[in-house]
Amino acid sequence: MKKVFALTVMFIAGLSFSANAAEISNGQMAKCNNASSITLEAAKVANATTDKFGYTDNDRGSANLNVWKSSNYTTTFIALGPNDNNDSLNATDHGKTGLPQRGGMGAGKVTLISQPGFSRGDSIGDISGLVKITNTGAVPVTVICN
Repeated sequence: MKKVFALTVMFIAGLSFSANAAEISNGQMAKCNNASSITLEAAKVANATTDKFGYTDNDRGSANLNVWKSSNYTTTFIALGPNDNNDSLNATDHGKTGLPQRGGMGAGKVTLISQPGFSRGDSIGDISGLVKITNTGAVPVTVICN
């Protein structure tokens, strides 16, 4: 009986210290409680269209999220756009402006790391307590709570 109890306690403790991961689609929500970090990663969805104007039904492969934090009762919006190119256009001027080319593809993954000592209460880094991540876009997102 003592062995069963000990194994049960170890199993529950292992679950409580392990990372939680979930893939959420449009309208779904994932929760993290007192996480030291939260990783958000957009699914790799092609930016494909059959429309003559170039419109897509998947937000060009970009993911849109609402992040609500109980630590300060604020909501922050995060967009992950791995298919969005934000290169500067001065690459085609052959150096006439003298400015270096900047930009690149958008991020497909971001990790929020706990910053409990941050001086402003509206910081996205304050992920202590309950954090709710809601997918408001068309692309699925993987949420990993550590």
